[in-house]
Amino acid sequence: MMQITYKPYELYLKHPFSIAKHTRTSTPLMLVQVEYEDYTGYGEASMVPYMGESYETATTFLSKIDVRQISYPFDFDAIIDYLDSIAPGNPAVKAAVDIALHDLDGKLQGKPCWQLMYSDPAKMPVTSYTIGIDEPDIIRQKVKEAGDVKVLKVKLGRNTDKLLIDTIREVSNLPLYADANQGWADRQQSLDMLHWLHSRDVVLLEQPMNKTDIDGNAWLTQHSPIPIIGDEAVQRFADVERAKGVYHGINVKLMKSGGMHEASKMISKAREQGMQVLIGSMSETSCATLAAAALTPLCDWADLDGPLLTTNNPYPAPAFADGKWQLSNKPGLGL
Repeated sequence: MMQITYKPYELYLKHPFSIAKHTRTSTPLMLVQVEYEDYTGYGEASMVPYMGESYETATTFLSKIDVRQISYPFDFDAIIDYLDSIAPGNPAVKAAVDIALHDLDGKLQGKPCWQLMYSDPAKMPVTSYTIGIDEPDIIRQKVKEAGDVKVLKVKLGRNTDKLLIDTIREVSNLPLYADANQGWADRQQSLDMLHWLHSRDVVLLEQPMNKTDIDGNAWLTQHSPIPIIGDEAVQRFADVERAKGVYHGINVKLMKSGGMHEASKMISKAREQGMQVLIGSMSETSCATLAAAALTPLCDWADLDGPLLTTNNPYPAPAFADGKWQLSNKPGLGL
């Protein structure tokens, strides 16, 4: 019989991490294991506080799972429906269960998760390294710590956006991804800023305006010189269709999609709609990073820097070369 066990874990960041509206120094995780037939699948919920999940909500949710509802071979559509029936929301803890089951599935089949996802490791894009909002001296230090990365990502959305970009440009000419985290409000000012960012070799911008400002985001997408990516506006599968015409692309995060299965469906749907895809992450260990990396070759861009930004990853760091995560042939996630 299948057995689910779990334990809380605090993941510490190398630097305090600031975005448009929040700052934190660590992230609460729930590490999940699913045991079946002498195999163990590993999963993880990264519960950044502004998303509303916590040790308490994760424990409550996990305690309600009846493992008799989950049988092998796994029907992931049915499993997602079952998890959604337990309680709405809770995407990170649902992702933890989904990731553990995919790891387990790979081990039972003797196949790596990337193969189960129909990914081609040769098409792996580079992953970005995130620079949170900070003082100029700390920004310069963070850029130096980035090491062998090929792309930097910057958090915008305050009144210091240009200073932050200019500070990075003093010490690095790497391409930049930018994320405003809904921090912009005025359309024309935002468009002016987008042209300025374009002149500074910024490749894309995530979620410029509030996710509820559909007209504002659509207008910016129509006029922007760089791709505009829906992030907070796109969480689960149903959101992908609504994003068409509002954004050039979507940001898929396992901690918002409820795991690998729904994330793969979101990527396919975006492709059907002619949209681009960025695969992103929260503060995560090697476990969730490898789960997302299994899907990354299906995407245009990647922002999977958890193991690079944290200090107490409980698992070995995945192999990293030429700015990319390297997928192994080990069964499951390859942890």
